[in-house]
Amino acid sequence: MVRRNIEPSLAAATADTPVVLINGARQTGKTTLVQTFAARPELPINSEPSTYVTLDDASVLAAAASDPHGFVEEFEGPVIIDEVQKAPQLFPAIKMSVDRDRRPGRFLLTGSANVLMLPRLSESLAGRMEIITLRPLSQGEQDGRCETFVDRLMDGGRWRAPAREMSRQEFAGRVSRGGYPEAVQRIDLKRRRSWFASYLTTILQRDIRDLSNIEGLTNAPRLMALLAARSGGLLNVAEVSRSAGVPHTTLQRYLALFEATFLIHRVRPWTANLGKRLVKSPKLLLGDTGFMTYLLGASEATVLEDMVLAGRFVETFVGCELLKQIEWSESRPALLHYRTASGTEVDYVLEEGARRVAGIEVKLSRTIRKEDLRGLRSLAEDAGSRFVGGILLYTGDLCIPFGNNLWALPMGCLWE
Repeated sequence: MVRRNIEPSLAAATADTPVVLINGARQTGKTTLVQTFAARPELPINSEPSTYVTLDDASVLAAAASDPHGFVEEFEGPVIIDEVQKAPQLFPAIKMSVDRDRRPGRFLLTGSANVLMLPRLSESLAGRMEIITLRPLSQGEQDGRCETFVDRLMDGGRWRAPAREMSRQEFAGRVSRGGYPEAVQRIDLKRRRSWFASYLTTILQRDIRDLSNIEGLTNAPRLMALLAARSGGLLNVAEVSRSAGVPHTTLQRYLALFEATFLIHRVRPWTANLGKRLVKSPKLLLGDTGFMTYLLGASEATVLEDMVLAGRFVETFVGCELLKQIEWSESRPALLHYRTASGTEVDYVLEEGARRVAGIEVKLSRTIRKEDLRGLRSLAEDAGSRFVGGILLYTGDLCIPFGNNLWALPMGCLWE
């Protein structure tokens, strides 16, 4: 089994927090993680036997929905409840139980929908629950290591080239596989595409249908493909609405559902200089480049060859890897983007509260020009003393310092 890099965060949370929720898209390994975690006897949460139940079981779901308070009180020791978003009635019951007994590690929950974005799950567990997001496998997890790129960047660290050079073919393979554990294991492209087809059907027929009041969901597969083609760019809702032939209000509901089930992520714009005109539109990210490859009918051989889409793939790939690493980083920065009205941009900005700001620019090129760092220099000027470093990730092999804590780094530095 692949060890997940959020395990130390999970152990720390269950040691001092009554309720811990692991959420994330379906098939990212949540169930495997919690079951393996519950089998580790050295952890404080496992000082007494825990009980595992899943709300994917119709009879268990019926019991939880009909009598949530009785369901919760039935368990004496720690309990793991899988797919908790299926029974929102459980949250008030869990709150009441925790208010009577605040021992840490009492409830370990998993969910395939972001409970913070679902109106039905409005019962506050503030101060009682910690939320950890499990995303698809990172490149480091696939290679058996825990990446520290985010923290090194936020600490203004120095850099060295990866131990070995990475071929364009290897990089294309990493992009086209993505990180869903089951898809990564399927070497044959046809079998991988078959898995993603089933995955999309399952998401639409189970999670999104359960959460939505959109009739039919017939537009969802085509809309997902349209969004995939725009991943890595600014989200223009009006343009997508026209292209999809979907009313603006309906599209907004689709987007909210896709985001709640972790199929997409909207990267908010960064701003610190109120006197400077900055673009306020979010950047769109599909949740996984393997899924993106499937939706666009691409392959390992073509993912970096289509000049229109190659940049989209690489920007999405880097954005997804940053989101994963942020979950186990010490600094826990927000992932944002930077773009001025004149077109100067930085693909990703990491902001740690009001303290530190760093930038990451992505180039699908083996050579670097001075002009390629124009966006990072503009960000550094706007951030002032808060700016701790800027990285231009490219497909060359050398680590090149450009002064003022600006570096051009091989793409592999992101996970090696």
